[in-house]
Amino acid sequence: MMGHKDRAFAPLVHVSLEQLVPADHFYRHLHKSLDLTFVRDLVAPFYAVGGRPAVDPVVFFKLQLCMFFAGIRSERQLLRVAADRLSLRWYLGYDLQEALPDHSSLTRIRERYGLATFRRFFEHIVAQCQHAGLVGGQELYFDGTPVAANAAADTLRPRFYVAAMQAHGAALFPPPPEHAAEQAAADAPSANVCSLASKLPPPAVEQEPAVEPRGADWISRVGRLASREQTSAYQRIGDLRVSTTDPDATLLRGKGGGSHLGYQTH
Repeated sequence: MMGHKDRAFAPLVHVSLEQLVPADHFYRHLHKSLDLTFVRDLVAPFYAVGGRPAVDPVVFFKLQLCMFFAGIRSERQLLRVAADRLSLRWYLGYDLQEALPDHSSLTRIRERYGLATFRRFFEHIVAQCQHAGLVGGQELYFDGTPVAANAAADTLRPRFYVAAMQAHGAALFPPPPEHAAEQAAADAPSANVCSLASKLPPPAVEQEPAVEPRGADWISRVGRLASREQTSAYQRIGDLRVSTTDPDATLLRGKGGGSHLGYQTH
């Protein structure tokens, strides 16, 4: 059964969290501006009618937002921080004497929801920002941060060689028939994921044809592009060579000289 967490704080030595968290705190503005009650309808199909109440889905997604805002990469560390940070307890709705959810519960919930649910959550938040006038769609800004990969540069091999070896291995060891349908269903784009309408004006000049066909839903394929073919004479190192241990990594130039494998996180 889907749980529902009520926001009720009992006084502790004549002091409550409502008094301890400043009125102009960031999480007070976030709680007032961002309505997350829609997530209960979003994840309702994942819960049974009866049974023991689970973690409130609103609390789960609030924890994901707190992990993002605090720059925390581990749910175990997130709950340790939330246990003694008054502002996070107030935002989650947990009083001082209440125990927070276990980190293992967050892992099971995340696996149960799946990628499509998180994408619909993101699109709903963007729609709220559009409704509030925070997103106009006329100007786009991007920022990139290089992240080192856990792979050595000496694992780079010519891309045509890796592709030929993969094709040879797939021909020698085809997948069993019972797994072929599951793999095809996993690779197919999800039909239950809605797409946001674009408000960008049409381009004034004719542009070069893109590698991806128009309307290709590459986000549902976990960000993997269908092809790396180039439409210009410029070629990157990643177009010629690929790491055999981490194919998604590319060769980056270090600030102090030299190069290493990594990613450009945008």
